[in-house]
Amino acid sequence: MEGVTDAPMRAVQGGVGAFTFAVTEFLRVSHAVPPRHVFHDHVPELRSGAVTLTGLPVQVQLLGGDAGRMAASAVRAHELGATAIDINFGCPAPTVNRHDGGAALLRHPKRIREIVSAIRAALPPSVPVSAKLRLGWDGIDAIHENAAMAAEGGAAWLTIHGRTRVAGYAPPIHWSPIGKVRERLGLPVVANGDIWTLDDFRRCRDATGCRHFMLGRGALADPRLARRVAAELGLVPREEELSEPFDWSSQLRQLVDWSHRFDMMQSDKNVSRLKQWLRLASQFGNFARFDAIKRTVTVSELFAALEHPA
Repeated sequence: MEGVTDAPMRAVQGGVGAFTFAVTEFLRVSHAVPPRHVFHDHVPELRSGAVTLTGLPVQVQLLGGDAGRMAASAVRAHELGATAIDINFGCPAPTVNRHDGGAALLRHPKRIREIVSAIRAALPPSVPVSAKLRLGWDGIDAIHENAAMAAEGGAAWLTIHGRTRVAGYAPPIHWSPIGKVRERLGLPVVANGDIWTLDDFRRCRDATGCRHFMLGRGALADPRLARRVAAELGLVPREEELSEPFDWSSQLRQLVDWSHRFDMMQSDKNVSRLKQWLRLASQFGNFARFDAIKRTVTVSELFAALEHPA
């Protein structure tokens, strides 16, 4: 979700009132520990107790292959206010993988243990450390050794996306191995991948036996999905199903407002960001008017096309 779930989007999603916590986009740790201003730019919620201004707790996610620098970066994040650290072993982006990050580590199980262990040892026991994994690099059975290594390193829980790195985001999704990991390790496991509808959620829950779930693209494609899933889990009251179309204009204006508050985007970038969200909703949700807005070049033009169709 790099480039999508930044601070403005986390604030918007926090206002939904459905999520237990958010995980940041990964902060890359390469040749040096990121300085203070990079942490603050990447995770401005560190200035407000690691909570969005809409009340959603935020966990800092780190990505990198050097155990020492990853541990030192986790310490710096905690000193700046981070209350939990997540480690990215799942990003499938080729550029990331070529530079010893993300899913590239899935080919080196012992290094997963080394990195998790180094971060766990560097932080106070009260600060949980978790790990995000895929099923493997090119085979789904690798998850068992990789998950075991993360657990041995001291991960408090694992988030597992039900695909390999080679598969990227192509179908099919494999939920069953996630459940087998949960059963074998006795560790909390967060199931992730292809939860686009409430029926998908139910099938994922049945296949994995999990009690915890991560919504990414699905929550953006259908902004009502998160509360429906939360209600199914008993986290929020059930609401009457609404038959009228979703108010996209109101939701998008919230993102624009939060972007201005964080001073993170200029107008031309804002319109691209809004299109990115609506394109996702068009491809995987029920937004049917992407053709009407895709050629707009300013935020005002986009809202005019959205609110006053020709």
